[in-house]
Parts: sequence; C-alpha cells; structure tokens
Amino acid sequence: MPRKTNNKTQKTMKAFVFPGQGAQFTGMGKELYDTNPKAKELFEKANEILGFRITDIMFEGDAEELKQTKVTQPAVFLHSVITAICLGDAFKPDMVGGHSLGEFSALVAAGALSFEDGLRLVHARAMAMQKACEAAPSTMAAIINLPDETVEQICAEVTANGKGVVVPANYNCPGQLVISGNVDEINTACEKLKEAGAKRAIVLPVGGAFHSPLMQPAKDELQAAIEKTEFHTPSCPIYQNVDAKAHTDAAEIKQNLIAQLTASVRWTQEVQNMIEAGATEFTECGPGKALQGMITKIAKGNESITIDGIQ
Repeated sequence: MPRKTNNKTQKTMKAFVFPGQGAQFTGMGKELYDTNPKAKELFEKANEILGFRITDIMFEGDAEELKQTKVTQPAVFLHSVITAICLGDAFKPDMVGGHSLGEFSALVAAGALSFEDGLRLVHARAMAMQKACEAAPSTMAAIINLPDETVEQICAEVTANGKGVVVPANYNCPGQLVISGNVDEINTACEKLKEAGAKRAIVLPVGGAFHSPLMQPAKDELQAAIEKTEFHTPSCPIYQNVDAKAHTDAAEIKQNLIAQLTASVRWTQEVQNMIEAGATEFTECGPGKALQGMITKIAKGNESITIDGIQ
C-alpha cells in the first residue's frame, strides 16, 4: 500500500528507484521465473552469461551463499531489472535512480545499458569489490540520529589523527548515515560519535569499506570494463549517487558510474532533488522495502508524495 496520499490536483510524475546490496532474500525472483516466460528467458540468459546457475542460489540457496558479494550484487540486479522489464507498458518512469548497485539496475531499466552489458558490469564490479575487501581489513558502520555535519567532522578528525581512513559512505536519510573505512578507524569513530550523541553507532556485518578510498583498486578494475562498454542516452533522466543530480548524457553517466565506487552515495540529496524536479510517485522496483523506508523519512511532511514497491 502507498505510504502517503497523493494530491490529485498535482500532475503525477513517476520515479522508479532500485535497491542495492542487502536487499536480497532466499527465494527472490522464483515467482517471476515460474510465472513469466520473459522472466524465465532472461534468468536463463543470466545463468549463461555468468557461467553458473545463479538462479539456483537465488531460489534455493541459504542466506550465507546469497550474501557473498559476487552473488548478492548480480542477484539483486537481476531481480530488479527483470521485474522492471516484466512490467511492460506499466514501466513509464519520468526519472530513475538507484542506491549504489541499484544505479546499474536503473541504467538498464532506462535503456542506457543493455541487459547483457549491465549484468557483465555488475559481475565485474562484484568480483573487483570482493578482491578489494580481501586486500585490507575494513568495514562500515551505521550512525543513527546525528546531524550529517557532525558525522562528517568526526570522520575528518579521526582520519587526520589515524593511519587509515574513515569517511561518510551512504547518506541514506535524515538521521541515518553509514560510514566506511579501516576497522580501527571505524571503531574509534563509533566511540566518538556515541560521545557526540549518536543514538546508535553499529558496526555492520560487511567485509569491506564500500564507497571509500579503500575501493580504489576495485574502481580501477571496473573503470576499464566501463570504458569498453557502450552506453546510450537513457529514456528519462537518471539521478546519480555521486552528485545527486539528473543526467542524460551518456559520457557523463559513464564517468559518474566510475567515480561511484570510491564516492559517497548521496541518496538523501538525490531523493530531495527528484522531489524538487516534480516527482510525486516513488516506486521501489526489486527486492526488499529499504528504499521505501528511507524515502518516507526524506519526504516527511510532504503529503503530495506516494511511496510504493514492486517485488
């Protein structure tokens, strides 16, 4: 059900948004596969491209298998993109956006990338990130109920005083910012952030510092793959994580996608900019409901916005 009631006098502008890593669950996509011939065809094509039956892990694998980065990222991408494709004529966005990995899903859904190229890039991204995670002990932490500026300041102080790095990684919604960096610096930052009044500072069960300078080796590897891939003008503007702005130029989209791995995900600002551009209806396309919860908080008090999801 929609989270809010749409103002009927306002022109409806649809924003489709796509989730990132962490939205996965066992059984994801199975109903689509079983009931929709087009979905089955695309899932089987994905198995062929990847060289293993990812559908077996998605439909029947356990949580441990599914949470491996090399599996999770293509699995969430496939669920999201195939869901959008199977909507057919009902998929008519005025704008799209995706959270981290979800930006690749958004690009394919809007026609900037082919299904095959999008999947190959996501697979390359997942493998490169897995290697970068194994190269240095690093992690992420969710900081709850502190102003963004306070988190930014403390991260800068810890980095200046330490040997490693800690940076704001995901601006998810007001009062929820995820930081990323070396394990020691993350632990130090969490203590300082709690002292500064954070309601919670929770180290997350992830094996790496996504969206931080520690992902530079993965960025270099992914850049080579992105530069060899053909991008097209999307069917509608795509709002990108690195600057939270709308883009339609294929060359700009490419460069922003390369920068994304080591840059912050500015999701709060991205959704705010979509609303300012006229978005009145947000639909999360893919597994989970995380983005719906974030958008509800970002759009708090705006009664013209509806928020829903399609799985």
